[in-house]
Amino acid sequence: MKTVSDYFGSLVFDDRAMRASLSAEVYASLRKTIDEGSTLDISVANAVAEAMKNWAVSKGATHFTHWFQPLTGITAEKHDSFISPSPDGSVIMEFSGKELIKGEPDASSFPSGGLRATFEARGYTAWDPTSYAFIKGKTLCIPTAFCAYGGQALDKKTPLLRSMEVLSRQAVRILRLFGNDTVKRVVSSVGPEQEYFLITREMYDQRPDLRFTGRTLFGAKPPKGQELDDHYFGAIKPGVAAFMEELNEELWKLGILAKTEHNEVAPAQHELAPIYTTTNLATDQNQLTMEIMQKVAARHGFVCLLHEKPFEGVNGSGKHNNWSISTDSGVNLLSPGETPYENAQFLLFLCAVIKAVDDYQDLLRIAVATAGNDHRLGANEAPPAIISMFLGDELNAVLASIESDTPYQGAQKTQMKLGVDVLPKFNRDTTDRNRTSPFAFTGNKFEFRSLGSSNSIACTNIMLNSAVAESLRIYADRLEQAADFETELHEMIRKTIRDHRRIIFNGNGYDESWVKEATEGRGLLNYRTTADCIPHLLDEKNVKMLTGLGVFTEEELKSRRDILLENYCRTVVIEANTMINMVHKRIAPAITRFTSDLAEEAAKKKALFPDLALKYESELVVRLSALTDSIIEKSNQLETAVRGLSEAKDIIAESELIRDTVVPKMSELRKPCDEAELLTAKSYWPFPTYGDILFSVK
Repeated sequence: MKTVSDYFGSLVFDDRAMRASLSAEVYASLRKTIDEGSTLDISVANAVAEAMKNWAVSKGATHFTHWFQPLTGITAEKHDSFISPSPDGSVIMEFSGKELIKGEPDASSFPSGGLRATFEARGYTAWDPTSYAFIKGKTLCIPTAFCAYGGQALDKKTPLLRSMEVLSRQAVRILRLFGNDTVKRVVSSVGPEQEYFLITREMYDQRPDLRFTGRTLFGAKPPKGQELDDHYFGAIKPGVAAFMEELNEELWKLGILAKTEHNEVAPAQHELAPIYTTTNLATDQNQLTMEIMQKVAARHGFVCLLHEKPFEGVNGSGKHNNWSISTDSGVNLLSPGETPYENAQFLLFLCAVIKAVDDYQDLLRIAVATAGNDHRLGANEAPPAIISMFLGDELNAVLASIESDTPYQGAQKTQMKLGVDVLPKFNRDTTDRNRTSPFAFTGNKFEFRSLGSSNSIACTNIMLNSAVAESLRIYADRLEQAADFETELHEMIRKTIRDHRRIIFNGNGYDESWVKEATEGRGLLNYRTTADCIPHLLDEKNVKMLTGLGVFTEEELKSRRDILLENYCRTVVIEANTMINMVHKRIAPAITRFTSDLAEEAAKKKALFPDLALKYESELVVRLSALTDSIIEKSNQLETAVRGLSEAKDIIAESELIRDTVVPKMSELRKPCDEAELLTAKSYWPFPTYGDILFSVK
């Protein structure tokens, strides 16, 4: 019987496969490209392509594809076979370095935000050698970047790689100032925890809203939901356990370090968490994880729901982005270290993150903004839309001692040249976690909890890497010119703490008083919806930072603003039209049929027993008739609001109309429908209820 170690990574052309199939010279050249970003010679590319093809064919692959991440939020692939004609009428299996390095998909058929017109079809995919190729089915998948004919990035990978590079460059500058002359690169690493729902295929197929939008647009609260907290970390049901077992096997074959699995808070909700890996790899692997979850679920008679809020009134699903930075030798720069001088280095990197989150809280909010996540942020399972940081009592006390130039009472008396008594070796997890904080320090990393479950983690990490790189750039510019490094370092850390303390909040983010304190007392931003925050992507400070670092061009930023708003608008309009369709074709007729049958039965009973009051029947008929009238009226109002979107002069105006008219009308329509569900006999109601769906998995 094969063990996990026997098949782990068996479908990945990873370092083991490269060592085994490449000559020492070719392997060394490829590693130099991967590790240092050096140019890949075509002869090396040809050798890699041949080895990659032979390896893939030995695993049963017949095709290859450039696997990329366009601005749709999911992945894309176009398959080509390895076969080439042979003079004798047979075929040979070929794959060249040219085919490995570059592909040419249609760039006009993907979202481009105006970067490509319909008639401007040419686009390119370019091999990303830092992300391993893998086999999916019978296809060799080659992770690639995707750009337009003019070189503009049309994907999420390209700016992510740029952000990783600029973060490395600025962090190395800082480390040089601390005397580290051996470090060549600094890498950001991520471990994204993935939440999801599993429901039966039978229930899913009976819900048009789930099929068209990924969430239920109607549904009354069941008698029992998550009130007893009995599902969280509870015993995993046999059907779910079988799904998880196969999911793990599929992920492990692809080298994805799936580590933790458990039941989440809501009924039918679960979580999978991987071990950290480099941000670029983590992003690719998380996209694969979501895809494989859905495929494996189908084989077990389930549907995997990745929407942020598939069920009203129960917890939605997020994706916790655990982020850290480390050197190429594996030193975590967010771990305080063993010595006072390492502590000083840690404090500077910590301050860089604090400054970045405060200066660019809008970009972090934008990075998690979707129509689905609007339903989740601020609810009791997710942080508020206001971005803040949690550091815990110990770190908070350390920063306070530096700011005030007073000894840190919790530390041993270790005198630093920063001029204050600061922390000795810092122990992990010395304070409680804060699940209400969007951005929390958890020992040697930060956990950004605001991502929605269907989000690509690329967007968040692009903004996080870039914002921290900008802080480090400012620090390095100042320290490199300092006459006295230690004095300047001390003053700079103090200034950062003083200027950005407002972003640090260790309290309850769900408390209503926090909104007032955050916005009025501290001046923090509160962008509650996608329509509120996306236009701020083009604020001058954001454009200046992102273009100055070379992560985006201004043209690329404009395209992304428009694409994000278009996605928001289209998503909500699809939901609104689905509601209207369900009301007129299913819900209203069902209520009318039940009301009519109820009235008819009451009339028969009255004829037999004239003295009966029939209070229940008569009151229910009146109530349901009134609800039906209300449902039709509110449905017509929603339809009018959707038609009114055609009057919007641009995409920003359309998104604001949706936020202010369509979304409220959708909520108004839902209320009488959900009330009617509770009053209508189950045999008449046209869809499975929340109780049916959430408790159907065995």
